[in-house]
Order: sequence, then C-alpha cells, then structure tokens
Amino acid sequence: MGSPRRGSPALPPTERLHPRADALDLQSPEEIVRRLHREDLAAVRAVRGALPVIAEAARAVADALRAGGRLLYVGAGTSGRLGVLDASECPPTFGSPPSQVQTALAGGRRAMTRAVEGAEDDAGAGAEAVRRFRIRPQDVVCGISASASTPYVLGALAEARKRKARTVLVCCNPPKRGTAADILILAPTGPELVAGSTRLKAGTATKLILNALTTTAFISLGKVYRGRMVDVRPTNVKLRARAARMVAELTELPLPEAQRLLTSAGGEVKVALAMHFTGLKAGAARKRLRTSSLRALAQKNGG
Repeated sequence: MGSPRRGSPALPPTERLHPRADALDLQSPEEIVRRLHREDLAAVRAVRGALPVIAEAARAVADALRAGGRLLYVGAGTSGRLGVLDASECPPTFGSPPSQVQTALAGGRRAMTRAVEGAEDDAGAGAEAVRRFRIRPQDVVCGISASASTPYVLGALAEARKRKARTVLVCCNPPKRGTAADILILAPTGPELVAGSTRLKAGTATKLILNALTTTAFISLGKVYRGRMVDVRPTNVKLRARAARMVAELTELPLPEAQRLLTSAGGEVKVALAMHFTGLKAGAARKRLRTSSLRALAQKNGG
C-alpha cells in the first residue's frame, strides 16, 4: 500500500504525509533529532493559540473541584496514557485526593503498556466507563483524542452530556460537525514527521495542555503559594527536605526551626505556614485554612 498522499483532503491533518518527511530515513541521527525538535516547537505554537480556551476549561475544572465534583479524563492509546500520567501526578504535587482527578483508559490498565486490540473503537465501552464512574452534573469529563474521532472518547462524551456533566475535548484535528463538547481545546499540530504517529508533536501538545489544565485549576484552589507546592505530600527523603526548605524560605526561619515547626504541623507545609502567620496551634491553624487562603493569612498578620 502506498504512503499517504501529501495534503490529501481525504485524510485528517495528523494522518497526512509531512512535506519534509520523504527522505527522513536517509538523514543522520543528528539531522533527524533537529527535525523532531523543530516539530516540537510547532507543537508549542499550536498550543499558544488555544490558551484562552485552556483557561476557560481550567476555570470549569476548578469550579467543579471546589463544589465537590471530579475531573475524569477519557482517552485511548497515547492520548489516554497522557491522561493517566497527568492524573497520577496531581495527588503528590497538589495533595489532592486520588478521587478528584481520575482516568478511563480504553482497554483498562493493561493498555498502559501494550496495545489492546479494538479498544479505542468501542463507543459503548466509553459510555460504560462514564456510567461506571457515576458521573454527575457537578463533574467535568475531558475527552482526549488527537484525531478528534476516537469512538471510545466520543461515546464517553455523549454519555457525560446525557448526565449533564460539563464536557471538554482536547484534540489536534478539527472535530467533525456534531462532535459536541462544551469546551473544545484544539491544537492544530498538522502532519507528523512519521505519518500518523501522534505520539510525537500531537502528544507533546496534549501533554502541554493537560499540564496547564490541572496546574491552573489547582493554583486557583490555593494549592500553590508564592510559586511553591505547599500542599505537597512529603512521602520520601527528597520531598521531606523540600517541605522543610519551603517552610524556611517562606517564614525566613532557620532550617532547624522550620523543621520543628513542620513536625508540629504533622508534616503539612500549609499548616506550618498558617501556624507561623497566625500564632495558632496546628488544629486551629488547619481550621482557619478552611476559610482563608495562605496569602490572606500572611497579609493580615504581616507575613
């Protein structure tokens, strides 16, 4: 079978042959790496045009989490695995419960490391995943599909809309008419250097979008203070050292004193800072944080 025709209107952009790819296999490793890097820069430019919509989606996610809702990523293949990666990083980075950001991956857990034949083509399985997660109107369901046409993802979004949940679609091709989502995040990355291999710049663009989506949402929820991840869970030596260093930097206390304060706060950086800013004991400081931000407590008490 011949290669995809350059610019063929019958193929979506991510499936077409890249105009500089014909002789790719004749190039040196150094030249191949240079060309791949140029394509990565194109992915960044594609995401730049979507920034206002990413902000809109991040606001919707923050509102949902604030109201007790959840974010559910739905995807297949590379797109789905990127959703799993982003979701798995939220608890250690932002101290969020694992239930807040979850993922439905076509083919289940084994699809993380190997292809599951036909899983992405099953729209019914996508809808069933949404039912299994018991999606409610206060939740956000974010479909991830570089092609904008993955049946598993579209089935999940259709079921989420039936349940009145807010829906988002992250994609790199324009979706077909009738592919509805409340918020469409389109990063038009175009043809890949290896035709159809959307693990390349389409995957890079998707990773950038998901990073921005959850990071912005959690910053909006007060999980970051003065550029530090103050809700980090210090579960290893590196993170415990980072937690103590944050407390020392933000309170201007000597490190040993900051470590003692952190210990009295049960290892919670945010609580230790609230104790320092207010003079309260750990329990009272923790309670105060339910109604006040760290920045507000610091400003009120001259911190």
